[in-house]
Amino acid sequence: MRNCRNSFLAVVVLLFGCAVFAQESEPEVLPETSQYKDPKTKVWVNTYGNIRIGKRFFWDAQTHFRFQETKSTPFIGQIGQIYNRHAIGYIFNKKTNFRLGGVVRINFNTDEDSEDKNVVPEWRIWHQYQFAMPFYSAMFYHRIRIEHRWSKGFTENSDYIFRNRWRYMFRAKIPLNNNKLSPKTIYVAPEAELIMQSGKEVVASPMEDLRLTTTIGYIVTPRLTFAAGVLYNQGQERYNGGYYQQGWTLRFHMYYSPDFRRVKKKLPDVHLTD
Repeated sequence: MRNCRNSFLAVVVLLFGCAVFAQESEPEVLPETSQYKDPKTKVWVNTYGNIRIGKRFFWDAQTHFRFQETKSTPFIGQIGQIYNRHAIGYIFNKKTNFRLGGVVRINFNTDEDSEDKNVVPEWRIWHQYQFAMPFYSAMFYHRIRIEHRWSKGFTENSDYIFRNRWRYMFRAKIPLNNNKLSPKTIYVAPEAELIMQSGKEVVASPMEDLRLTTTIGYIVTPRLTFAAGVLYNQGQERYNGGYYQQGWTLRFHMYYSPDFRRVKKKLPDVHLTD
């Protein structure tokens, strides 16, 4: 009798454990309709350096500081990410260039109630293909960027996951007070970028981000430009593709293009200031 009772208890415990495990491992259920979360506000301060290191080669050196709202402070509430993006670029001709390099992104935990890690590094390999098209006094750009990304969450035992990002951007630079993009020119630069993602961890959320931006810039010299603008973005959450995140971002840029080679070795100007 005792053996029967022990066997019965063992079966109950086993069934209860299986039920709990099944509940914990139950996948996210997509909502009946798309759900948009409240927009977050951010500030991005970015520097873009294109440093000539040879007849056809240049060093792309980018540093980005990205801030995100807190409960009490919109826009520049707290630091969210710091980017160090670098690459070696090749000038194919005056309107075409390619780049290959790496990224170290430092992610900061912006959840004020979280007890998990505060800082986590993220690693990427990226390559980019950019094509410039003159149109009257304006310039149009097509940019294809592909990123291979290793990222993880802030929990203590979180593992890195791998994803690919597929990015296409169309951008225009239109002079406002001049008939060409030259020093002392103010320009407007509308742009749209679609960012898709793929990988084993991407099940129902292939559209990571759609970014729509308008920027006003000022060309100080052929080697220095400043710009500022507003970005609206929306994209699917990775954990559940039925939920979309939104954001409004103020962006501030500095573009610099030093060239330390001797004058006789320099090529004519190329369109690198993006």
